[in-house]
Amino acid sequence: MEEKPLIYCVEDDENIRQMLCYALESGGYRAQGFESGRQFWPSWRRERPRLLLLDIMLPEEDGMEILRQVKSGPGGATPVIMLTAKTAELDKVAGLDAGADDYIAKPFSVLELLSRIRAVLRRTSRGAAPLTCGPVTLDPLSRAVSCQGRPVELTYKEFELLHYMLRHPGEALSRTRLLEKVWGFDFEGESRTVDMHVKTLRRKLGAGGGLVKTVRGAGYKLEE
Repeated sequence: MEEKPLIYCVEDDENIRQMLCYALESGGYRAQGFESGRQFWPSWRRERPRLLLLDIMLPEEDGMEILRQVKSGPGGATPVIMLTAKTAELDKVAGLDAGADDYIAKPFSVLELLSRIRAVLRRTSRGAAPLTCGPVTLDPLSRAVSCQGRPVELTYKEFELLHYMLRHPGEALSRTRLLEKVWGFDFEGESRTVDMHVKTLRRKLGAGGGLVKTVRGAGYKLEE
């Protein structure tokens, strides 16, 4: 029998933490809860989970700092869903740009949580083979990108944006679609986030930047 996926939950409120673990186990996952980063890190180093649920407001070390360390170190491909009472748009953008795969505001329903977990797991498990377009190559497993054989350093969301475009070559992708598929949900009327990331992605790709083309009135597409 296939082992159930392991999900870690870092949440300092004991009642919420217990509720989350119970909901996850009822939903078919293995769950392990932690009150703080100090409790979380030893287990993280010992065994990587399939997904991490992470509160922002934590004692000692806040969730944003834990997120940055998780995404910048070994195991950085592990998807992270932020669970937080901070609902301002700037807080959401900061969390998503730091590498979070989704952002759920408290209070939330268990059914919504499980649905969002399934969506993130589907999105992050697709396609492990290296992808190439012109001089650009992306390896999803090692999260490595190169252009003309030279490594390209991308932020987490720049990588996810390029990965999504490589999976849909030649297809016009609207800003709304990119926000939904790469950032996790739709910011109403927000397009600057996509435009900013496309601009920096083109610059970092150098000779491969011209592959990312603007489709007037539609969005962007990747093609030679």
